[in-house]
Amino acid sequence: MSSFSLAVRDSNTMLRRNLLHARRYPSLTLNLLLTPIVLLLLFVYVFGDVMSAGMGGGGGADRSAYIAYVVPGILMMTIGGTVVGTAVSVSNDMTEGIIARFRTMAIHRGSVLIGHVVGSVLQCIASVVLVGAVAVAIGFRSTDATALEWLAALGLLALVALALTWIAVGMGMISPNAEAASNNALPLVVLPLISSAFVPVEAMPGWFQPIAEYQPFTPAIETLRGLLLGTEIGYNGWLAVAWCLALSALGYTWSKSTFNRDPK
Repeated sequence: MSSFSLAVRDSNTMLRRNLLHARRYPSLTLNLLLTPIVLLLLFVYVFGDVMSAGMGGGGGADRSAYIAYVVPGILMMTIGGTVVGTAVSVSNDMTEGIIARFRTMAIHRGSVLIGHVVGSVLQCIASVVLVGAVAVAIGFRSTDATALEWLAALGLLALVALALTWIAVGMGMISPNAEAASNNALPLVVLPLISSAFVPVEAMPGWFQPIAEYQPFTPAIETLRGLLLGTEIGYNGWLAVAWCLALSALGYTWSKSTFNRDPK
């Protein structure tokens, strides 16, 4: 077999391994998935009228408008929360001895990381679909978006999932245990909370606006919001893609160098 064929075979084996782990131990995935669903219901049914009235410039409460605004941010939060499980899974592999065993086997070295990354991206997409189904059930509609914009939105979600997964893999590889991995990956959950996910950046205090604006989640959320609602995205689309490519390159280089480092 060629080197490429061996890499594909071994990566496919590692992907099946990670998907089987996720199926056999669903508690972590379910816990991470419940967080965005609870936040969605909380912000729509508890804070929805107040938030929409505050954003409407005195035009009164409109919960349906706020659902349309908040769902793209919740979908991005879903990805951030899901990849925390990837960091924990990678940390477990690194600390429980299975990676040392893989190093002695005649398998493609990169297949271990590829299996984690592809498995995580698939879990992210599945989680986004489930959260999106809940959003539709409580009133989210995307009537103005075209089929091309829907495809672009799905591509953006997959690209964000890929970028954050590589970062999570690197975090998991440097963590001494699962608890540390979960803590190290916490910024991937916190950053969406201080972005434009729940309120526009211009509605925030002046000193806080740069924190919300100059981070990867805000342009990604604004781009996704424009694609799902059929509105303009401006320069946010290019910014979102640039952030994703930069984070993917950083995470890949970090993870690969750490994995190839000789164990102490």
